Amino acid sequence: MKDLHTILKEITNLTLNIEMNYPELYRSLDENPMTLPVASHPQIDKKVMQEYLVGLKDLLERYVTEENIKNE
Repeated sequence: MKDLHTILKEITNLTLNIEMNYPELYRSLDENPMTLPVASHPQIDKKVMQEYLVGLKDLLERYVTEENIKNE
């Protein structure tokens, strides 16, 4: 498994990519349940951040796929 620093760097780069290339998706990240903690005091560790990274990648992939379908 990747170290936490590498995961955080990937999250930062992916988020920047979304912000620059998909601003309509970026605006919805704050509203996405995937980005909101469920617990009052969530434990943020490598596993949680890896799951968040995978979720962001999935979200972007689904968005791009849906937009391509709409534009065909």
